[in-house]
Amino acid sequence: MGEQLGWLLVSVSTAGAPASTRVLVWRRLRSLGAVYLQQSVSLLPDLPAVQHSVEQLLERVRAEGGTARLLHVRLTDTGERRALVADFQQAADSEYDDLLGRVPSFLAELESERARGRASFVEVEENEADLARFRSWLAKIAARDYFDAPLGARARAVLERCATELEAFEREAFAAENTPLSDPPAAPPISALPAAARPDMPLADPAGRT
Repeated sequence: MGEQLGWLLVSVSTAGAPASTRVLVWRRLRSLGAVYLQQSVSLLPDLPAVQHSVEQLLERVRAEGGTARLLHVRLTDTGERRALVADFQQAADSEYDDLLGRVPSFLAELESERARGRASFVEVEENEADLARFRSWLAKIAARDYFDAPLGARARAVLERCATELEAFEREAFAAENTPLSDPPAAPPISALPAAARPDMPLADPAGRT
């Protein structure tokens, strides 16, 4: 993809704009996965959705008193293109690595609750919320991983393992909360009942007749 793709060169100055504009620019460009060449100058892949997002951002910068420029560029040096793609992959891998660093504590929590016999509906809900945050985080990273960074596949596989472990934990919680504390006492056999209580014995006649 990097061999044929063009690039968006984004130059932004927030001098004269509110301080919140500078934070906005940083957040939006980071969320798009921009790689900075120097302060206030960054590159992004020249993709329609990316261009649209950048154009919206720059319009706001100008409206708030800043200055901005967007240029379409192509790199003719093959080595330079590959180095730039590697920069994007390294940035994405750094984010994937941060995500992967949080997973061991999630799995350890499930194992700890199992060992303590505390698999419950409440614990299932708490861990479901954690897994949902991991998935949301992964989706955001993947959206700006334009060049299939190496750790992406590992991150997806690890989150699948988390989902599998949580499903097993949920089954244990269901079993724990739906198992009777003790079985009710078994009914005595009919032969052991008193004659008056046995349905197969005729009742005595008050006059003494059978």
